[in-house]
Amino acid sequence: MTTATRDLAGLTARIAEFAPGLRVETGPGATGPYAYDASNYRVPPGAVVFPRTADDVVAVLRACREAGVPVTARGGGTSMAGNAVGPGVVLDFSRYMNRILDIDVEARTARVEAGAVLDALRSATALHGLDFGPDPSSHSRCTLGGMIGNDACGNRSVRDGRTSGHVEALEIVTADGVRAVADHSGLRPVDPGDAAAVARIESGLRRLVEQNLAPIRTELGRIPRQVSGYQLHHLLPENGFDLARALVGTEGTCAVVTAATVRLVATAQASTLLTLGYDDVVDAAEDVPEILRFSPSAVEGMDEAIVATMRARRGPGSVTGLPAGRAWLYVELEGDDQADVDARAAELLGVLKDLGRLTGGRVVRSPAERRSLWRVREDGAGLAARLVDGGESWPGWEDAAVAPEDLAAYLRGFRKLLASHQLTGVLYGHFGAGCVHVRIDFDMTTDTGREVMRRFLGEAAALVVEHGGTLSGEHGDGRARGELLEVMYSHRMIAAFAAFKQVFDPSGLLNPGVIVHPAPLDADLALRELPLVETTFGFPHDADGFTGAVRRCVGVGRCRSDAGGVMCPSYRATGEENDSTRGRARMLQEMVRGETVRDGWRSTEVKDALDLCLSCKACSSDCPVGVDMATYKAEFLHQHYRGRLRPRSHYSLGWLPKTSALAGYAARPVNALLRGPLGKLLARLGGVTTQRGIPAFASRRTLRRTLRAAQPAGPAKAVLFVDSFTRAFRPQVVGAASRVLADAGIPCTPRDGLCCGLTWVSTGQLDTARKVMARTVAALDDGDDRPVVVAEPSCAAALKRDVPELLGTEAARRVADRVRTFTGALTDLAEPGWAPPPLPENVVLQTHCHEYATFKGRRPADLLRRLGVRGVDEAEGCCGLAGNFGFEAEHYDTSMAVADLALKPRLDKLDGRPVIADGFSCATQIDHLAGGRDIRALHLAELLDPAADQPGETT
Repeated sequence: MTTATRDLAGLTARIAEFAPGLRVETGPGATGPYAYDASNYRVPPGAVVFPRTADDVVAVLRACREAGVPVTARGGGTSMAGNAVGPGVVLDFSRYMNRILDIDVEARTARVEAGAVLDALRSATALHGLDFGPDPSSHSRCTLGGMIGNDACGNRSVRDGRTSGHVEALEIVTADGVRAVADHSGLRPVDPGDAAAVARIESGLRRLVEQNLAPIRTELGRIPRQVSGYQLHHLLPENGFDLARALVGTEGTCAVVTAATVRLVATAQASTLLTLGYDDVVDAAEDVPEILRFSPSAVEGMDEAIVATMRARRGPGSVTGLPAGRAWLYVELEGDDQADVDARAAELLGVLKDLGRLTGGRVVRSPAERRSLWRVREDGAGLAARLVDGGESWPGWEDAAVAPEDLAAYLRGFRKLLASHQLTGVLYGHFGAGCVHVRIDFDMTTDTGREVMRRFLGEAAALVVEHGGTLSGEHGDGRARGELLEVMYSHRMIAAFAAFKQVFDPSGLLNPGVIVHPAPLDADLALRELPLVETTFGFPHDADGFTGAVRRCVGVGRCRSDAGGVMCPSYRATGEENDSTRGRARMLQEMVRGETVRDGWRSTEVKDALDLCLSCKACSSDCPVGVDMATYKAEFLHQHYRGRLRPRSHYSLGWLPKTSALAGYAARPVNALLRGPLGKLLARLGGVTTQRGIPAFASRRTLRRTLRAAQPAGPAKAVLFVDSFTRAFRPQVVGAASRVLADAGIPCTPRDGLCCGLTWVSTGQLDTARKVMARTVAALDDGDDRPVVVAEPSCAAALKRDVPELLGTEAARRVADRVRTFTGALTDLAEPGWAPPPLPENVVLQTHCHEYATFKGRRPADLLRRLGVRGVDEAEGCCGLAGNFGFEAEHYDTSMAVADLALKPRLDKLDGRPVIADGFSCATQIDHLAGGRDIRALHLAELLDPAADQPGETT
């Protein structure tokens, strides 16, 4: 046992003495993901602690003080400056201390714990017509504690300013373990026994202010976004010694915030969004002062690289409503009367047209278009990190701010500075507040590249100061800019910052290396030259193969959202960082590094991190940087079990296409056997849960009859691929699909006997998958260029994406280019004017995750609406079965927990509506959830079947 290990064991034992039952995690499998946030830095902690109460925090701080171990407080882990990583102990507030404690509607305040997610607070206050003003783009996963730590702002900071302007009181624990409340007039103890300790802190702060009145008054609070350093001006006599606001933005370096009372604002009654196009971001910045005269609530900017990446990743329809241009501003106007707001918008648009810089402008009235546009802006950090051309960019100088009237001049100088260092930056940000976010293509893997970065950052700091600006406008200084504070502030102010921290944290244990006595900005960089890894998948979109693929994750944490999109179902079910896409990607990065995770592909820690991944592929679409965890998991399982005995379910479920084909020859006796006691025994032997019924196999006779009936009467315009799931379990879908497609003017020839290889991919048996895929490609790539329509979405996705990426041949790519889902075929190929039989007014829809992720812009919900279904209640999220996942005995509970998130609530309120689920696994989960109720999932083809008297009544 090493000295470090002994020290850590002693610390955890001491924490257990102070707080019995407190969850403390050690070891690389638990701490690996916490070595990172959304910044350039990697600092592995010794332990991660998950407090449930303020007393737990007291216990940890007292134990760490005794041991001399540093402590870093962490919320959502979305910091771009390295504020949320640190050595020693990391306190994760997001897991348990995430409650909304009280909402006082009359006083317009809320009391929340530090780990409460902003969107959870906003959802709760919206019921009362109230909102929390600051709204960072990470609002779906950032916590109030993190916002307080950084003094976050957000898209509507033109109206609502910074978090510090909305804080009434902070409940804190000092480095010595003293609980206190900081408010607008000072500090008071929670426990009267701590009065003397609190008095010492307050007297030390008052003395510090008295000794530094001049620099505090002249250097701080000069522009709206001046977040860098500590906000000591709130302690000035004329500001009433407002310690609550002074502690906002201290980044966890002075005290640990456990809860806060925040002020709420009324929700606007009317709003309008303008989108304005420009040739250039500087032109856009030139118009900002004029726009501000109209009192907008938001003025947001971005350049063309972000929009191009969004369209490439999620389809052309993912960004609509933008006028012509290469840079854009979003301008939101709000008020109490919609007519008045619309009139202001029209007037503003006219004024800007007269100024002559606009390339186009329009009012966005559609709520769907507004949501789409705001998502582009909110995903800016991730989209800019990995661009459509494959280029990578990084934070480090992503948060500088100047007065809005100086923004255009600053941007001109900044772009010249980038060019002088042969660097490229992707620009976006809060232009109305003068705050510019930019990600830059720094090379941090080489000594030369790091030296270029260091020189650039020093010159950039000088440039922003020359324009009267600040190094940070809302992200905080962290590890990225702490060293540069001396460029912005006098030596006397730097000393005052150090004295402020000293009063609260004399031993320097809270978030060391940040703001005061900062670590060098190029220390602890996560990115370095890493070994290339030999893999079976080609990873064609990543220059460094698997190493570059897992490096896609930059920590923005969209996978930790509880709503919106499909990613990440396992995190939504468990709430654990290690079960998020980000947590898994970070563990894979640790594996490639080979420092804390040292056994590579054989790592049990990485296997455990990947265990609850449902391989839903939603991250490949929802993640702004396009992480594809399903593919990474398949590759890992392939390498991990190479030459070793696999889990039993890999054989029983992975080889299902083969075994189901055999079962079809004796379907009736096989089904009878599986329904009886022997079936449960076989399930256990195969690692399959006995809590589900095994779907009934269809007979070969039924399949042959269906295939004969599906032959087209005349020339076929497409090939109907009969996948393994449809063939084995629901051949009636082949008949329905062929009739619908023929009715729509797309007669098809059914093609049986082929397989996409999906089950072998999802269980990591890639050598077998390649053989199966190669046979299928050889059969389909026969000179025929007709579309290949696949009724099963997961098989369509495998043919579209997995086959070309695993085989890497031109033939595979040709076949992939021809693949359509059933929805896609009707959307793209149906004859003009085709209409299906009368449809129900309302349906419940479960879209298969693979279809959602792979076939962008070809969604069943959109098709149903176009065909006349007025109410499409889509269960947004994974069904939980996810192929083999939900059949595996050890995953049954997680599978059902995922189903509880979106699908089950809709089935419980079905009210006679048909349920549509094209995916076989989705339909199987629905049948299981039905629990004896008269609920059967229909394939879309069954709903549209012209031969049906009622939906689903065909054979």
